[in-house]
Amino acid sequence: MSIQENLNQIKRTFKKEDCLLVAVSKTQPITAIQEAYDAGIRDFGENKVQELAEKAPQLPTDIRWHMIGHLQRNKVKYIASFIHLIHGVDSLNLLTQIDKEAKKTKRVITCLLQVHIATEETKFGLDPAELKAILLGPELPNLSNIRIAGLMGMATFTDDEKTIRSEFAGLRALRDSFQSENLPANVSLEELSMGMSGDYMIAQEEGSTLVRIGSAIFGERKYT
Repeated sequence: MSIQENLNQIKRTFKKEDCLLVAVSKTQPITAIQEAYDAGIRDFGENKVQELAEKAPQLPTDIRWHMIGHLQRNKVKYIASFIHLIHGVDSLNLLTQIDKEAKKTKRVITCLLQVHIATEETKFGLDPAELKAILLGPELPNLSNIRIAGLMGMATFTDDEKTIRSEFAGLRALRDSFQSENLPANVSLEELSMGMSGDYMIAQEEGSTLVRIGSAIFGERKYT
């Protein structure tokens, strides 16, 4: 099927009309991204800074680029001038660097804090205590060029729907528990980025506001 047909099929299975579809375009050629753009997609996710920085100038300027991979502090400067949303922030040091680079470009960069919700130890993310230390600590209010819009999590890679649902529900409950706290002015926590090609329907049922879908749109990834 074509990218347009894949998108039509995905949208028919969406559980929430207001959930944003971020097309994961990592490893995809410019032609495939343009095809998805022509089909109406405006939000694209990349996981490598170099690939993102190379693709962005070649594509329409109204694309909203999402950094969905692990971001190293020394790479922030390459995307600070145009990035729409950084999904995977997992340390105060990274937040501080993003704020520093955002000041240089006179922007406020929106971020999500990545929480470790999976059983695999290989996935990045904060634990609840680390999340609390950032959200309620003294440093965050001074980072005036960032905005924390919510949380991001990746479920365990498994066919066990009960496990996946429990992990997504746990992230939503964690997010909700902080909404009653006295949060800094640059924190809102309205977003929950959770769900990918294999589990986005479960994620939506558990409150996801952004789903990151790649192979179901573009087909299997093409690695070079």
